Amino acid sequence: MLVRIYPENPNQKEIDKVVKVLQDGGLVVYPTDTVYAIGCDALNVRAVEKICQMKGVNPQKSNLSIICYDLSNLSEYAKVSNAAFKLMKKHLPGPFTFILPTSSELPKIYKNRKEVGIRVPDNNITRTLVQSLGNPILTMSIRNDDEVIEYTTDPELIHEKYENEVDIVIDGGFGGLEASTVVDCTTDNFEIVRQGKGEL
Repeated sequence: MLVRIYPENPNQKEIDKVVKVLQDGGLVVYPTDTVYAIGCDALNVRAVEKICQMKGVNPQKSNLSIICYDLSNLSEYAKVSNAAFKLMKKHLPGPFTFILPTSSELPKIYKNRKEVGIRVPDNNITRTLVQSLGNPILTMSIRNDDEVIEYTTDPELIHEKYENEVDIVIDGGFGGLEASTVVDCTTDNFEIVRQGKGEL
């Protein structure tokens, strides 16, 4: 199903429709402030496993990233030092993924890596979704790092490709081609692991 939501003023009725899918363990494609992504309720282990399987990701070996509404509940999902918190507060919402040590609240599927990526995208649709769901959203880019193709920016083409694999594709306008900048904050010697759209 393709659902049109306007980023300037997301329609709560449409948001609720998507939230219901997420609550039921469904998969959703949505816009961010970088590229389109696929996600699910981050605390629903079945749904997380479904996405990992679909994307060919081994959760034992790969870092998983979650989208939060803001930094207020951050300590529930990650251990964050004062220095890391200051850095994040300065740059979020924005096109960054900050890697932090996981906290005890996250399901066991995240614990194997002992680290989690935290995103707070500068995108009203995504943040309204997370706020309405009340849980973070697990997030994975729909593009592969080695292939940047036009279909990954056009919601209608994304829908054509993924309509049998996901429950809803949100059309939030054309997406970008550049991924987020990934910053390792597991120690206070912050390191840029991948330079993307965000400038530190």
